[in-house]
Amino acid sequence: MNDHKSGNVVPAVNMEKLAQRLDEATRVLDESRAFAKLGKLPRVFDLARRLLMQPEGCAVIEARAEQLEKAGVFEGTDWAEPATLLPSLTTHSLQSPNADTVVIEVLSELRLLSVARGTYLHPSVSTEQAHHYLTQVLAINLGLLFGMTGEAEREQGKLALISQHVVQHVAQHIGYEHVIDSLIEEIWRILQQRPIQVGDVRKMITQIAICRAEPNADLGSAGRGADRLISSLYGPTRGCSEDPGTVVYQQRLESMDAQTLQNEATGFARSMHDTGLVSPYHACFVRYILEGQDNLLSEALGLSSTGRDCLMCYRELVHILVTEGVFPETAQGLYGLALMLERGILYQPPVAPALWRQARLNLCPQARERLQLAYGYQPQAGAWLIQGVLNMLGQPLGVGQGNNPTCQSARALSMWAYNDPDYLLQMVAWAARDNEIVMHFEGQPVSSAQSLGGVASEVTLDLDPVSLVVVPHLDRIYGEMGRMCIGREGDPHRWVNPEFHGWSAGRGFAINVDVATGNLEDLEGFIRHFYASYHPYYNGNQPLIHPQPAGIAVTDRAARFIGWHAITILRVALDPEGEMRAYFYNPNNDSGQSWGDDVNVSTEGKGERFGEASLPFEQFASRLYIFHFDPLERGEPADVGEEELQRVVARVYRSWGENRVPAKELQAESPQAD
Repeated sequence: MNDHKSGNVVPAVNMEKLAQRLDEATRVLDESRAFAKLGKLPRVFDLARRLLMQPEGCAVIEARAEQLEKAGVFEGTDWAEPATLLPSLTTHSLQSPNADTVVIEVLSELRLLSVARGTYLHPSVSTEQAHHYLTQVLAINLGLLFGMTGEAEREQGKLALISQHVVQHVAQHIGYEHVIDSLIEEIWRILQQRPIQVGDVRKMITQIAICRAEPNADLGSAGRGADRLISSLYGPTRGCSEDPGTVVYQQRLESMDAQTLQNEATGFARSMHDTGLVSPYHACFVRYILEGQDNLLSEALGLSSTGRDCLMCYRELVHILVTEGVFPETAQGLYGLALMLERGILYQPPVAPALWRQARLNLCPQARERLQLAYGYQPQAGAWLIQGVLNMLGQPLGVGQGNNPTCQSARALSMWAYNDPDYLLQMVAWAARDNEIVMHFEGQPVSSAQSLGGVASEVTLDLDPVSLVVVPHLDRIYGEMGRMCIGREGDPHRWVNPEFHGWSAGRGFAINVDVATGNLEDLEGFIRHFYASYHPYYNGNQPLIHPQPAGIAVTDRAARFIGWHAITILRVALDPEGEMRAYFYNPNNDSGQSWGDDVNVSTEGKGERFGEASLPFEQFASRLYIFHFDPLERGEPADVGEEELQRVVARVYRSWGENRVPAKELQAESPQAD
């Protein structure tokens, strides 16, 4: 029975029989040897497709998600590692004319729904991560959720039914009424961290705006909190409140009087600083006032007296940066410009001339091509790079690593933007102009052009413009420095981190893991040393002067070990409630995470500045495995209270240290892990 060709599919399909045949095909796939699996997949996909054509088919597949994955349906594909999947790519897969692509995408979504609902305990994705991912998938595919079909669905024919069924099935179990409201909440949570890359957030807001404008999409009471988000992009001021388009807005500007222009400037600044998002209309406005009314520029950027003074001193430089780098497409650079002026870093003698060089930089073909691939041809690549530089200098804690294992490189860019901005600008110039960066490792030059390769096999394009150009070079240099440490005893980070990140990184190095065995080593001594180096009550109340590289053992919501990760310790201070907290930078795109065992990383409300994450000092110490310090300043190991020390030790053993106890210590340590 060719039910997929029939006009009336529902009565003709025996779901129970199809499900039994799918179970049999899955068993055959599972029992096949690796080389033979490819030949068994078409039958599994065909049966899954026929089930998914029916509205109740998603539930049937979801119940079998774990067996399907373990049988090998994702092996050797882009869906094999669910932790690395990008929600933004689901649109292309769900709208593909290729049946197998649609089916494997849908199988992946149903697998993650099973994880999110707690029926499948996945080894690499937590319940929270799966729920978070699916919320974004629904956000980006709101059109499918509300049946707003277009050309892509028409080209797909009946395959579009499968995509609609899965999106609606996922929404039913996450909750229709919560999809948009939780999405709005999620957008605000991300914006509170002030990331440089806001492309996905813009897409989500656009989808909400389209759905609200669609007469057939009944959102009920959902989405009422979206007004401020939508207006921040499409109508932040009275002059553009109904989103007239930039051409019409440009004409309106020419007929506005002085007071109206003043009101527009204030409105744009308020919206930008409120959300961290910049409207394309804002860029039109700023370009317009440069031509004779630049007295409004400080108002349009929302500057304080510090920023205004900096703007007055470097007026020509700001003009050239706006002229060359700020267009409706690159409007986000205005937020970076405003924050850069507020930081006052232009007063550092090398920064202004380095920015003049940046404004006139000739890009090498390789850098231009990467920027064009990621952002398109309008405006030209140099403008995107200027936007990226402004954002990185204004938001040094907003740098994200994208979908790349390059946390070291992202951390380095953030540290330089935060602490050494002219060095960052030098790196950008070398990478963008010369297609080569040369650093030194213990006196030996290390060239990115001559490196054998880095940690990432290929650096993806989901990065801010500076990272897009510079990270491939930094990653190769980092890899090369690691290779230069081969044969040395211990962890190579001991030597690589200070050479890679610069003079401000402490030359002292502490680690609590034996590299050879992976077992914990002198854990109590490590914790006491960390308290003595960083905790104000144990280090003579000495604030941290330069941000320091550190390494954490990342755990999931169930406190299971996921992997090692590079972060920056920024400061240690009392939060508003009087609790001592460690404030740190996490390059992984979103710092708000649950690390299990009640260790919940905070990004707002606990004294965090934009871009900072924080944890109570004790909890942070329980996830730390590497830190740097100044060996000339080291005091005595801290006299930490035995009760507090044992609480930290117990947290380690309850999470990532569970199976890392040397055999001789098992007897002594196990009671503390209870």
